[in-house]
Amino acid sequence: MPVWLGILQALTLVAVLAAIYRPLGDYMATIYTSHRDLRIERGFYRLIGVDARGQQTWAAYLRSVLAFSLVGVLFVYAIQRAQAVLPYSLGFDAVPEGLSFNTAVSFVTNTNWQSYSPDVTLGYSVQILGLAVQNFVSSAVGLAVAIALVRGLMLRRSGTIGNFWVDLTRGVLRLLLPLSVLAAIVLLAGGVIQNFTGFTDVTTLTGATQSIPGGPAASQEAVKLLGTNGGGFFNANSAHPFENPTGFTNLFQVVLMLAIPFSLPRTFGTMVGDKRQGYTILATMATIFVLSLTALTLLELNGAGTAPGLAGASMEGKETRFGIWGSALFATTSTLTSTGAVNSMHDSYTSLGGMLPMLNMMLGEVAPGGTGSGLYGMLILAVIAVFVAGLLVGRTPEYLGKKIGPREIKLASLYILVTPTLVLAGTALSFAVPAVRADVEATSIWNPGLHGLSEVLYAFTSAANNNGSAFAGLTANTPWFNTALGVAMLLGRFLPIVFVLALAGSFAAQDKVPATAGTLPTNRPQFVGLLIGVTLIITALTYFPVLALGPLAEGLQ
Repeated sequence: MPVWLGILQALTLVAVLAAIYRPLGDYMATIYTSHRDLRIERGFYRLIGVDARGQQTWAAYLRSVLAFSLVGVLFVYAIQRAQAVLPYSLGFDAVPEGLSFNTAVSFVTNTNWQSYSPDVTLGYSVQILGLAVQNFVSSAVGLAVAIALVRGLMLRRSGTIGNFWVDLTRGVLRLLLPLSVLAAIVLLAGGVIQNFTGFTDVTTLTGATQSIPGGPAASQEAVKLLGTNGGGFFNANSAHPFENPTGFTNLFQVVLMLAIPFSLPRTFGTMVGDKRQGYTILATMATIFVLSLTALTLLELNGAGTAPGLAGASMEGKETRFGIWGSALFATTSTLTSTGAVNSMHDSYTSLGGMLPMLNMMLGEVAPGGTGSGLYGMLILAVIAVFVAGLLVGRTPEYLGKKIGPREIKLASLYILVTPTLVLAGTALSFAVPAVRADVEATSIWNPGLHGLSEVLYAFTSAANNNGSAFAGLTANTPWFNTALGVAMLLGRFLPIVFVLALAGSFAAQDKVPATAGTLPTNRPQFVGLLIGVTLIITALTYFPVLALGPLAEGLQ
């Protein structure tokens, strides 16, 4: 792809996101602040016995999140184990226990990690009833938690933060479902397949027989990307021509991944009554995104070695129809959100180039992050930035009129510590326990040495951050990885939610204090710089040692 075309692609993306920022952001604010329920919503509330006007404490809200997610894990696990007797199973057997557990956890936690080839493992019933349904509801859960935190910052002396069942229902019916229908129509028009034909045997030009898979890909692709879920209908994910056939669909899929996360700052600013606060969060997200995209594109365009030199760039593992620019844009987008979809193989990137998607996830996926999770992650970092500024210059630690006291900073700190602990502990155990290490090195790692360490580190980074992408050189369908990555996904999703909702409850219980001369302004460019610095420093101090043992060391060889 010529340089001018790559730049035009980026400018088109910026123009589209700028065009939808205000209407989509304001629409989401309306969804979660409206006092009117749709008829279908009222029927659903009666069915499950929920009072739509009832409000929940943060603890009750959390119990609802956990109970709903537990039911989701059990249901997705059960239908995988019963796949052989389900209609449209395509003749596939039941999914093994360990893989069923891993997959159920993966989709309920919005990770969509896949330790299997979906087009030859799962029939249409499991894909639709299990995976596609979770693509909707797991995204809606993330949105609900983010909105609960925003409400905590809005409310005064309140013991409640909203109603989870109302937030969940509205997120699915008013936002994700209608937008997914529109997105699926566009993808269909762009050439993404949508059928129930199973496998079609065709004769090739050489006279051989080849089975061509079909399936309802467009409908699942739409919500997979819009809800920042990830998980491909086919094994090659968005590198497969049936999922992502052209440069147009590639750019459209990037737009889908970024649409909701980049519009949520507007929702935040509208709900708290200060749109400048939303622009501050947006500017922070956008700056980190641009820096990451620029670095990855330059590293892949200037890959060292004979083959990249002859090809003009590092094209290994990339589709020629997308090139470096389209591949780098997609990789940056999917790892800075929690999508995890891929249109190229990150394992085949240059050593330092492959480190960038890993680093994007290590930042906490906050630029712009997943549906909901990106916003609440960035707000947690804003709380820490305000506290750090107070320590440095003697400013009063307040954020949007709410005091940042010992309880609030402890909750924010615990949120920050969860994911690195899971990533580093999981990676360490994979090599420190003799029996596990022998199994990993014998059955999982295709590329021993420094790159093998990077593959395992990437897997736990992806799982704990609920991303779902992978370095493809790692065989993860083993008892150890199915279990360890499943646990990392569960804890990486729900422990942070515990701390976010507890923080929302703490803020909601406070009264707002008036701004004084000692209050740090959080709607100015200076705060954007501080927030970016806090985000990068926390990551650098936490992960630099292990990165130095893996991709950095490999890149310096």
